[in-house]
Amino acid sequence: MTDAAYNIARSAPEPEFRDYVALLKPRVMSLSIFTAAAAMIAAPTAVHPVIAMAAIICIAVGAGASGALNMWWDADIDAQMARTSQRPAASGKVTPSEALAVGLALSLLSVMMLGLFANPLSAFILAFTIFFYAVVYTMWLKRSTPQNIVIGGAAGAFPPMLGWAVATGEVSFVSVLLFGLIFLWTPPHFWALALFRNIDYERVGVPMMPIVAGHRSTRRQMVIYSILLAPVAIAPGFSTAGGYVYLATAIVLNAWFLKLALPLWTRTEAEAEADRFAPEKALFRASIIYLFLHFAALMVEAVTKSAIGDYWAAHALF
Repeated sequence: MTDAAYNIARSAPEPEFRDYVALLKPRVMSLSIFTAAAAMIAAPTAVHPVIAMAAIICIAVGAGASGALNMWWDADIDAQMARTSQRPAASGKVTPSEALAVGLALSLLSVMMLGLFANPLSAFILAFTIFFYAVVYTMWLKRSTPQNIVIGGAAGAFPPMLGWAVATGEVSFVSVLLFGLIFLWTPPHFWALALFRNIDYERVGVPMMPIVAGHRSTRRQMVIYSILLAPVAIAPGFSTAGGYVYLATAIVLNAWFLKLALPLWTRTEAEAEADRFAPEKALFRASIIYLFLHFAALMVEAVTKSAIGDYWAAHALF
């Protein structure tokens, strides 16, 4: 892909440092850092603070590399969408070729350094995560199938598995559950956004579910995923990583999330137009809080166990 292929006129001055920071998608990066750190803390094997900090930095850099590669490839459609038009590559503050160079360089650096600081398995998972987000999701799925968010959501679900691998050097059933939590959370989270950002996606030809299957079908699928999500999100509470704090938090959060999601099953377009997608926007905002509190509860559980002893581990189911 060349700069000319995007037909982006770069009349802006030389890029500033903040433009390169924005290129790394710091919001997405922060989610990867937080969920990976939570899994690392919840893992049964303690990590030396220096190694933990180095690993988190590597994971952050890897997440940023994925963001830069995504902005390189999507600069053409980002420039046409209100939500993304001011991204560095789309607005011309950074050329697509610069975004590509930054993404490739940071990808290589983050994977190599994580392998040195932690272990080969965590480096492999990080490399696969970057590949999955940049190639499988961004280059292939996003513009070709309405299942783009469902399958592509795996890229955002790998960080907890990555953090667990840094601590233990392995993939366990608990880390797979944490992967599943984010994987099943992704469709209702992003489709809620797509429902009230539908015009943007339709304009650039991205086959998001609301465009291809319609709003009613999308809402019903959001409800189905929310129902499937609940047992997966609660299950870590019965593991060695969970406990009473996490279990109570997960039960309350999933009851709340289902209360917001279930009414969407019978919702009509007339109702959506009348209230300007208020329930969908509420679900989208709630989904962010929902995910944050699940992983925060994992960290609180780990701290609590270290303070009062690991009584729960002797009674865990797995």
